[in-house]
Amino acid sequence: MTTPPLPPVDTLIVVDVQSAFVTGDGAVPDAARLVDRTAALLARARAAGALVVHLQNDGPPGAEDEPHTPGWELHHPVVPGPAEVVVRKPHDDGFQETGLGDLLAGHGTRAVAVCGVMSEMCVQATARTALARGHRVVVPYDAHATQDCPAVPGVADAVPAAVVSRVAAYALGSDAEVTAPAAAVSFTAPPGPPSPGGAVAGSAA
Repeated sequence: MTTPPLPPVDTLIVVDVQSAFVTGDGAVPDAARLVDRTAALLARARAAGALVVHLQNDGPPGAEDEPHTPGWELHHPVVPGPAEVVVRKPHDDGFQETGLGDLLAGHGTRAVAVCGVMSEMCVQATARTALARGHRVVVPYDAHATQDCPAVPGVADAVPAAVVSRVAAYALGSDAEVTAPAAAVSFTAPPGPPSPGGAVAGSAA
């Protein structure tokens, strides 16, 4: 069955696709699929002139995504410019204590596609705030991922990562579009002018 095309979105938010989460022993299950889908979304967004935002999580000291460690580095190369920026974040929600909200407002963003890791944490939190701010939100079901939820003896069995991801997306409610594949997402340029300034928004390096 062919998935009908979705109305285009004008902004792509790539959440925490960092080396620690998609390579090596700490990679999410099926990381190769996630990297493939997010790379395809990036290519189409750039080609259409959409706003591209790479969220980069600043983990605490000793964490696998501690700033300026190998695991903290973004996996996908960034093409710096007014329409492609990096926003560093200290919390799950990409809007909390960052310049993301102002960035989207400056570009006139109306609709966003959110992809990346982890489904039930940073992806869900960022998508939920985007909804609360009045944006149309698409979370392609095959372009976000997480880890297995481990068993807790006497409390619950382990939950496979794919189930965690699906439940996390559905928990966003009916206002979010969560059943389309990444291949069905198309892009257009946002209606507002690019914000002046450099290629990096959010907390200072």
